[in-house]
Amino acid sequence: MSLYQIDPATYQASYESAKGDLAKAQAAANIAQLTVKRYQKLLGTKYISQQDYDTAVADAQQSNAAVVAAKAAVETARINLAYTKVTSPISGRIGKSAVTEGALVQNGQATALATVQQLDPIYVDVTQSSNDFLRLKQELANGTLKQENGKAKVELVTNDGLKYPQGGTLEFSDVTVDQTTGSITLRAIFPNPDHTLLPGMFVRARLQEGTNPDALLVPQQGVTRTPRGDASVMVVGEGDKVEVRQVTATQAIGDKWLVTSGVKSGDRVIVSGLQKVKPGVQVKAQEVASDDQQQVASNAQSEQTKS
Repeated sequence: MSLYQIDPATYQASYESAKGDLAKAQAAANIAQLTVKRYQKLLGTKYISQQDYDTAVADAQQSNAAVVAAKAAVETARINLAYTKVTSPISGRIGKSAVTEGALVQNGQATALATVQQLDPIYVDVTQSSNDFLRLKQELANGTLKQENGKAKVELVTNDGLKYPQGGTLEFSDVTVDQTTGSITLRAIFPNPDHTLLPGMFVRARLQEGTNPDALLVPQQGVTRTPRGDASVMVVGEGDKVEVRQVTATQAIGDKWLVTSGVKSGDRVIVSGLQKVKPGVQVKAQEVASDDQQQVASNAQSEQTKS
């Protein structure tokens, strides 16, 4: 669909003139070819010399070259004529027009005639710290993290706190780091059939970096740290006795710590009543519902057994 129509009169005339020049060049080339054929039959007789024949061949070659040049001129004129119809290279929604009928437009002008925004699919740019980006690349490279079908999935939460129903995928990351913020820009693509998402809208993105089959998510209230930063948890061990485990908590994900060593799936981590228990004390554990039984170790709310 054409968005604007520029006055085509001058370009239409140039196009017709170029087609006329092409027809003239083709006619001249035909005459030159016929002359070569006639001279070729007379070559070797006293009626034509070798020089006349060579000249005719050269004229025919020049005529063919003129036809090629004329065809190129026609194509150039056709392209210029086509430019008088301004179309959008993408499908989307056009904004307010910056020009009115009869306005003068020029090649390379600073002011755009209008802006067309692609809405479906729509791109979402998010930022991530360069340190997290390097860690992600390293964990994917050594196999610690695994991605489904080689693409990271992305979820959106709109400004009103609602989850966007369509899931997206990470398309690419920028090749430079913003020196002022130390972050890198990631671009995700989302289906947007109902045009719910609009350009310039603020959203929050959740990037599913990958799956670590050997890691667990442990509630933050169940992890304690020493002044040196070492992390530990209390678990309900054999005989319902409290044990202290040193763990490696690499990063916070929501209200949980990502623990890569120290506990295993099935361990009962104490998340409440920590001030009431000590290592070696027998407790009565009560399991608490988990958000994701596959990833989070069973939480245990414990209270010291009275003798």
